[in-house]
Amino acid sequence: MSSQKKRPARIEPFRHKVETDPKFFEKSWKKLHDAIREIYNHNASGLSFEELYRTAYNMVLYKHGPALYDNLIKTMTEHLQEMRRSIEAAQGGLFLEELQRKWDDHNKALQMIRDVLMYMDRTYIPSSKKTAVFDLGLELWRDTIVRSAKIHGRLLDTLLDLIHSERMGDVINRSLMRSTTKMLMDLGSSVYQDDFERPFLEVSASFYSGESQQFIECCACGEYLKKAQRRLDEEAERVSQYMDAKTDEKITAVVVKETLTNHMQRLFLMENSGLVSMLVEDKYEDLTMMYNLFRRVPDGHSTIKSIMTSHVKETGKSLVTDPERMKDPVDFVQRLLNEKDKYDNIISTSFGNDKGFQNALNSSFEYFINLNNRSPEFISLYVDDKLRKGMKDANEEDVETVLDKVMMLFRYLQEKDLFEKYYKQHLAKRLLSGRAASDDSERSMLVKLKTECGYQFTSKLEGMFTDLKTSQDTTQGFYAANPSDTGDAPLISVQILTTGSWPTQPCSTCNLPPEVLAVSEKFRAYYLGTHNGRRLTWQTNMGSADIKVTFGNGSKHELNVSTYQMCVLMLFITADCLTYRDIEQATAIPPIDLKRCLQSLALVKGKNVLRKEPMSRDISADDSFYVNDKFTSKLFKVKIGTVAVQKESEPEKMETRHRVEEDRKPQIEAAIVRIMKARRVLDHNSIVTEVTKQLQPRFLPNPVVIKKRLESLIEREFLERDKADRKMYRYLA
Repeated sequence: MSSQKKRPARIEPFRHKVETDPKFFEKSWKKLHDAIREIYNHNASGLSFEELYRTAYNMVLYKHGPALYDNLIKTMTEHLQEMRRSIEAAQGGLFLEELQRKWDDHNKALQMIRDVLMYMDRTYIPSSKKTAVFDLGLELWRDTIVRSAKIHGRLLDTLLDLIHSERMGDVINRSLMRSTTKMLMDLGSSVYQDDFERPFLEVSASFYSGESQQFIECCACGEYLKKAQRRLDEEAERVSQYMDAKTDEKITAVVVKETLTNHMQRLFLMENSGLVSMLVEDKYEDLTMMYNLFRRVPDGHSTIKSIMTSHVKETGKSLVTDPERMKDPVDFVQRLLNEKDKYDNIISTSFGNDKGFQNALNSSFEYFINLNNRSPEFISLYVDDKLRKGMKDANEEDVETVLDKVMMLFRYLQEKDLFEKYYKQHLAKRLLSGRAASDDSERSMLVKLKTECGYQFTSKLEGMFTDLKTSQDTTQGFYAANPSDTGDAPLISVQILTTGSWPTQPCSTCNLPPEVLAVSEKFRAYYLGTHNGRRLTWQTNMGSADIKVTFGNGSKHELNVSTYQMCVLMLFITADCLTYRDIEQATAIPPIDLKRCLQSLALVKGKNVLRKEPMSRDISADDSFYVNDKFTSKLFKVKIGTVAVQKESEPEKMETRHRVEEDRKPQIEAAIVRIMKARRVLDHNSIVTEVTKQLQPRFLPNPVVIKKRLESLIEREFLERDKADRKMYRYLA
C-alpha cells in the first residue's frame, strides 16, 4: 500500500503562444495605477476587481512581474507620502487620531491591492524571493510614516506623555492607545520593541526611581508597600489594556527593581515601621504584602527570613536569660509558648505556611531554649502545673491543646534525658499525692512522649501507672485477709513502688506513731508472705494522711497532711506543749524537712493548726509549739501543704545533673560499641560524629565525654588504638 505525496496547488501559465500589443505593459499598468489611486481615495466601489485581477494576471504571465512590482512600490510610496504630510499637519491630540485614520485607510487599501495582485503574490514573488504585497505595504508604512523624521520622535513622545499623564491620575483615550500600539505590533515585534517598548521601559525606570525615592523619604514601610503594590497593579492593568502581553513581565521587573529591590534593606530596617516593628506589633496585613511583594525580588524572602530569625533569637535569648523570668518557671514556659504561637500565626497568616520560614523559626527556638540549661526542668514544671488538680477554667480539651504546644518546645530540647528525669519526679509527686487532674491527660502525655522518643523513653513512666494499679489490688487483698483491722485502727492505702521505675530519693526513716506503725508492720508481714524474695522500704517522705481533729473551741476538721506532718500532729494527742528538740527526738525527721513541716503547720495563715512561741518566721531549737485551740476554717477538709521551693535548690540541681551525666556514660559507650562493631576501624572524628548522630534524639553528647568513654573502652579491651595512626581505633571482638 503506497501513499502519494500531495502536491501544493499552483496556477499554471498558458502553454500556447499569444501575440501581445507592444504597449501592453503601459496600458495595463495605467489601468492598475488608476485603480490603486481610486482605492486610496475611497472610490473603490466603481471598480471591477475581476477585470483588474485579469490585467495583473496577464502582466505577470507576459513576464512583466519585475516592472509591476517596482511600479507598485513607487505608487504606494507616493500615496503614503501624501498620507504622511496629512499626519504631520495634525496638531495636538488630533495627531494620533489622524495617524490611526490613515493607518486604517492604508490597511483597507492593502487588502484590496493584495486581492488584485493575488496571482503575482502566488507565482512571481515566491520565485523571485520578494516580499509579499501585504507585507510590502506594512514595510512601506513603517519606513515612510512611522520612522519618518517628523513622525518617529513625535509618535514616541506622544505615547509616553499619555502614559505619564495616566500615571499621574489623568484619564486618557485608552482605545486610541490600544489601536496605536497594535499598529506597531502589526508592523513586527522588532518595531514594537525598538520604537516603543524599550524607550517605554527606560522612561518608566526613571519615573519609578524618582517616585520611590520621594515616597521612601516621607512614608512608613507599610504605606510605601501599599503604594508599590498599587503601582504594580496599575502597570499590569495598563499592559492588559493597550500593550503586548509580553511587556507585562518586563514592566513588572522595572517597577520591582526601582521600588523594591533598590530600597529593600532600607525598607526592612526602617525604624518604627520596618520588618521588626511589623513582627512585634503583629501587622499581619503589612507582613502579607511584604511577603508577596518580595517574592519577586532575588533574595527577598531569604532576607526577610534572616531578619526574622535574628529578631526571634534576640528576643528569645533575652527571655531565657532574664533572671527575673527564671523566678517563675510556669510563666517562663508560658512566655515561650506565647512567642511560638505568635510567630506560628504570622507564618500561617502572612507567609503562606512557608516551610522555609517554619524551619527557620524552629532553628531559632532550638538555639535560644538551649541557652538556659534549666529549660528541661522548667518545661516539666509547666506540664506539672497543667496536669495537677485545681486548674482554673480548664477542661481536658484545653489541657490536651496545651500538651501539644509543650511537645513543640520539648522537640527543641537537646537534653531530653534531663527532661525525663524531672518529668519522672514531678509525675511521681502527682500520682502519689493524688493530685493528677486526669488519668486520661497523664496517659495522653505519655503517648506523645513515646511517639516522639520511642518506647525506651517512657517504659519506666508507664511502669509507675502499673505500680499504682497493682498497689490498689494489694491493699484490697490486705484488708480482705485482715477484716478486723477496719475498726478503730488507722486505715492505710499503700503504694508499692518498683525500684528503678520511680525516682529514688535518700530517705531517713522517721518514727511513725504506734497506731500507724502497728498497721504498717501487719501490711509488711502480709506482703512479704505473699511475695517471695521481695524487700519493702518505707518512703515516709512521699506519703500523705487524713486526720480528723477536734480543736479546743469545739470546731471539727479533717486535715490532709504529709506523713511527716501527721507524725508531728499525733504527738500532741498526749502533750500540750512540745519544743523543737522534743519533736525532733520523738519523730527522727531530718532537720531540713522538720523545719519546713513546722513552718507549714504553724506559720501559714488560715492553716496554722499549731501555735509557735516566740512568733517568728525561722524555726530555732528552743521554740515551743502548742495546738492552736482558736483555729477556724470555713472548710471542713483543710489541706495543709508543705512549705517548699518549686524549683530545685542548687545542691539538688547539681545532684540531678550528676545523675544524668552518670546515666549518659553507658549510653555513649553502647553507641560507640555499636558503631565500631559495624565499622571495625574508624578515626576519632568520625566516631564523634556518628555517636552524636545516634544520641541526638535523647541528648547532645559532649565530645570530651566521648573521648573519655573511648579511653575507658580501651582500658577494658573493647577497642585498641592503631599502632601506625593513633587517631584510628580498632574494634576487638
